[in-house]
Amino acid sequence: MRVPLIVLLCIASAGNTCSIGAFPALLPEMGAAARLPDWGLGLVAGAFGFARMVADLPVGLFIVRRLRAALVAGPLAMAAGALLLASAATFPTLLAGRALMGVGHALNMVAGLTAILLFYGGRRLGAALNAFEFSAMIGLLGGAGLAAVLPRDFAWGTVLLLACAPQAVGLTLMPAVLAALRPGGAAATASPVPASAEATAPGSRALVPLAFVAGALVAITYSSIEQFVIPLRGSREFGLERPGLARLIMVMQAADILALLPLGILSDRLDPARVLGGVALTLAAGAVLVGFGGIGTVALGCALFGLGMAGWMIPLSVLRRPTPLARVAWRTALYRVGVDGGLFLGPSVSGLIGAGRLGVLAATLAAALAIVGAVLLILSRAHRAALALAQTPP
Repeated sequence: MRVPLIVLLCIASAGNTCSIGAFPALLPEMGAAARLPDWGLGLVAGAFGFARMVADLPVGLFIVRRLRAALVAGPLAMAAGALLLASAATFPTLLAGRALMGVGHALNMVAGLTAILLFYGGRRLGAALNAFEFSAMIGLLGGAGLAAVLPRDFAWGTVLLLACAPQAVGLTLMPAVLAALRPGGAAATASPVPASAEATAPGSRALVPLAFVAGALVAITYSSIEQFVIPLRGSREFGLERPGLARLIMVMQAADILALLPLGILSDRLDPARVLGGVALTLAAGAVLVGFGGIGTVALGCALFGLGMAGWMIPLSVLRRPTPLARVAWRTALYRVGVDGGLFLGPSVSGLIGAGRLGVLAATLAAALAIVGAVLLILSRAHRAALALAQTPP
């Protein structure tokens, strides 16, 4: 019995993201051990996204001809980066380890998403993308859970290395993933979607640049809230230690996990641009609660933010429809440049702004998300009207 490609990719993704999930709860200890100022904390957190941003386009060009090689190189680069980060004692070495992890994750994400977009481009695309994200969130939740339950006297480097252990599962399954990508493998059972009337309907291409903007803005907000606002507000304003910070992050991740598959199915049945507009508005509300609330309101904001983060992959559904098969890898890589640039800018700009202005940061991000969400809803309605008109017989 052949295991579907999406199942293999999901299991590998879960193992590869555990160390990423553990990182936010370890950030205050890491900074204290290396005596880093706020801007240094922001740069260490943001180096992951910066490395991904720089690597995305070269990775995209590489994947056009070497998709299978990228799927092998990604987990190996992440493991090497985690080893370097865990053994680091100086600011440059922390940056280097975090950046190497970012390069590995860029390989994992662009290769995995390209495979899904190529072989699941039909009506199941939203469900397949969110299943892939679901598996990644399971890994993130597992990493945060390890950070919460391991003894407090464990050094942060030890916790990080233990969070890397599940990567062995993904590496063990890699031969099966590579076999599924061969002609006649499990991936052959999924057929790419032909051009549809909806893909060529008036207004469909107008949504493409907005999908790029929405993806980048979601990334900036996510990285700022999870990797800077929550750890610093939690530790400095509410006195939370590692377990308390990890629990707040787990609330966000649990809400994300619960909503991922239903939202993916919904995006397949409805216009994905319409769903993306609702996602942006939900994230805006969550950012406000996390940035301004007390500890209970912050927990509620984390849950709301997690519900919005369930739409992390929906911009790719918007982009896929007008994209020819030959350009899928390149456009995916280009989209990831904006997303990973946002992951870098979020904590880096947050660190420069400083912990004393977290409310201003949250309000600015929420306003931008609200504007993008409203425009997406308006354009989605216009697109549906144009599609209905185009399909009406004369």
